[in-house]
Amino acid sequence: MAREEYLKEEEFSPLKSILSLMSFSTIFPINIFTSMEYLTKLTWFWPFIHLFVGILAAVCGFICHSLLQLDLLLSSAIIYAFLMIITGYNHVDGLMDMSDGVMVHGDASRKISIMKDSSVGTAGIMSAILVSLIAIAAISDMLSYNFILGIIIIEMSSKTSLLTTAITSKAGTGLGSYFINSLNVGEYMLSTFVVAVISYLLGGVTGLLGVLGAIISGAVMSIIAKKNFGIANGDVLGASNEVGRVISAIFICIGLFYFM
Repeated sequence: MAREEYLKEEEFSPLKSILSLMSFSTIFPINIFTSMEYLTKLTWFWPFIHLFVGILAAVCGFICHSLLQLDLLLSSAIIYAFLMIITGYNHVDGLMDMSDGVMVHGDASRKISIMKDSSVGTAGIMSAILVSLIAIAAISDMLSYNFILGIIIIEMSSKTSLLTTAITSKAGTGLGSYFINSLNVGEYMLSTFVVAVISYLLGGVTGLLGVLGAIISGAVMSIIAKKNFGIANGDVLGASNEVGRVISAIFICIGLFYFM
């Protein structure tokens, strides 16, 4: 049976949708697929897939920082590289594309056209570099407090930022519209509440600050998208993910200074 025919006849399976979402957002060789409709039914669960990714990155951080006693900056760079590789650089292109679209002069249609262009401009390249540098610096600061668990929080919260943008945005066309249209307020609130509880258990008030940073970041990204494009698409969601991780890390660093 052809894959397309199979997907038309399949029934919804939560486990299969979760595994398919993991296959979609990581390089793990799961090779389980489902239709976009069923894949995005569990969009609210996305942060918990990246809870697992964050745990792996935290183990990487423990090995680099605590066992191998590598320099803070080197350890942080390795951790960030690990996250990027595991997630297949999945959202970096969205960050670059949105940056190009925001920076170009013109109306919404002109900006959307530039955002969808396959070429990358100076704004996109510089945004990717700046976000990477700030992320590495923030992770280094967390490691200086031996707060390796913060890595789990920021990776999980990156998806909370994405969900915040999705729930507060009008969907455009393309892949991102499936995620935006499938998420409802109840699912978003439940997902964010559980993320907050987990983050509090991992880092107390500092952990909650990380989630707060991601929520604020996602809301701001939604406002920027509305102002420039009128809609949000996959590029906007991807940009929200990458920026949300960084803002979450910065909020955690602030919390570490004041509360730990």
